[in-house]
Amino acid sequence: MPVAAPVLVLTDPYDITADHVVDELNRRGHPVFRCDPGEFPARLSVTARFDRGWAGRLRLPGTSVALDEIGCACYRRPSTFELSGDLGEHERRWARREARRGLGGLLAALPRWLNHPFAIAAAEYKPVQLELAARAGLVVPTPIITNDAADARAFVSSVESAIYKPLAGGVLGEAGEHKLTYTNRVTVDEIDDSVAATAHLFQSWVQKQHEIRLTVVDATMFAIRIDAESAAAHQDWRSDYPSLRYRVVEIPHGVRTSVATLMDALRLRFAAIDFVVDHDGQWTFLEVNPNGQWAWLENATGAPIASAIAETPTGEQR
Repeated sequence: MPVAAPVLVLTDPYDITADHVVDELNRRGHPVFRCDPGEFPARLSVTARFDRGWAGRLRLPGTSVALDEIGCACYRRPSTFELSGDLGEHERRWARREARRGLGGLLAALPRWLNHPFAIAAAEYKPVQLELAARAGLVVPTPIITNDAADARAFVSSVESAIYKPLAGGVLGEAGEHKLTYTNRVTVDEIDDSVAATAHLFQSWVQKQHEIRLTVVDATMFAIRIDAESAAAHQDWRSDYPSLRYRVVEIPHGVRTSVATLMDALRLRFAAIDFVVDHDGQWTFLEVNPNGQWAWLENATGAPIASAIAETPTGEQR
């Protein structure tokens, strides 16, 4: 029996979600090489030569993998490169750029991904998500992106209720600490001239009954209903996890078909997609996270998401 091609898992050492996938692959006896590209060049090294294709090895102390033998690469949440403290500021900037283009370029040339990092980067733009979701037939809330306070106030006054949400991940650094910027309800009186400092996303608020985190792995979809039992969680469920309740639910046929179309348009094989469901049962699309978390949902509901991801190394190439 031929040996299965190894799966390359690219993430930091503390990624609990990746642990679930690695454990499942190990349980199946499937070879795995897990590394953090951020450990380059301190612990991780690479040598590759080109002859009708790149061949070489990624090496960690005591173990390595051949680039041309990797069956599928899974891009999770790698850290930044570990550069020598002896380098000056300009040298570090240059070394980081060379590492990204060198090691990153070799990895990007691998033929099979879940998801390719270029596709992840492109899919993280919320304006693109909303445009493609609407084209795919999904219901989307009315949004505006602006840095004009007058236009923001006009929009907020034109809808029954409005929210502000960050366009990026919502993580802010303050004195070396990190915190999330949650979705917030806003009124006209709360909008001031500070809006001019950067782009802001305002959106109509959907009177929701509950939310859905839909995890997609190729053609397999897991819809987890999230019910919030506190006011804070009802506004943004990430703000109060202890008040949340979960259960697996069916996916309407039209939503399933539209999500498949959206995934193809974004060139993604995996995504965590958030919806709100109103009191009439209508699903409204919020956003796609092309590298979203799901392990806590598997733990809470038993949905076999890790198993579905572990099936991808032998699935059809995309």
